[in-house]
Amino acid sequence: MRQRGETVEHTFGTIKSWMGATHFQMKKLKRVGTEMALHVLAYNLKRVINILGPNQLMAATRV
Repeated sequence: MRQRGETVEHTFGTIKSWMGATHFQMKKLKRVGTEMALHVLAYNLKRVINILGPNQLMAATRV
């Protein structure tokens, strides 16, 4: 449980750091949700690129 808590905290800490450790740019819950979703998508894409590499990611996305 402790390891899971540290892992989750690291993710949100990283995203918060990318955001400049400030508040959301948007107002209203729907827009803030969209903004957070974009931050999470960018975080996940960056992790996939670091793990697989850009060439392998592009090959995996081709149909």
